[in-house]
Amino acid sequence: MRWMWIDRVVELVPRERLVAVKNISLAEDHLHDHFPEVRDGAGVLVRAALPVMPGSLIIEGMAQTAGILVGHAEGFREKVILAKVTRATLDRDAGPGMTLRYTATLVQQSPQGASTNGLVELLDHAAPDAGWAEIGRVDLMFSHLDQNMAGMEFPEHNFVFSESFRTLLRTSGIPCEF
Repeated sequence: MRWMWIDRVVELVPRERLVAVKNISLAEDHLHDHFPEVRDGAGVLVRAALPVMPGSLIIEGMAQTAGILVGHAEGFREKVILAKVTRATLDRDAGPGMTLRYTATLVQQSPQGASTNGLVELLDHAAPDAGWAEIGRVDLMFSHLDQNMAGMEFPEHNFVFSESFRTLLRTSGIPCEF
């Protein structure tokens, strides 16, 4: 995985729950196009810029969080891939200066894969007294690639959990020997 949509794992209860955070910064390129200011032909401002993190990237952040939980349950021996988004609701935008918190809970795990429930919360640092607010739910299903794609040729090494993921886990205090 080239792009990381979580910054740190803050809690891991093996085979049960993983919590990760993502700090949203205006330095992230995707925010500048989502949504830029709009001016009419005379240069008059029609709509001010409204930089928000795209919902698809918030869902990907949950998928990375839950994928780490599922992978950790088997010592990262399985190539864990996202198989299905069973539910995704996001009720509020997240923008620069805010922090997302992803909580993934393992619902079911088998040799073929796993399912997870996810809670997405937001902390607006402009109003820190408001605390964490729930902004969505993302439930996911994962497949263990080698178990479900018998006969297909895949690299022997675990290409799903890349060096970026190993660095994230190590800097979050989670040992990873894969």
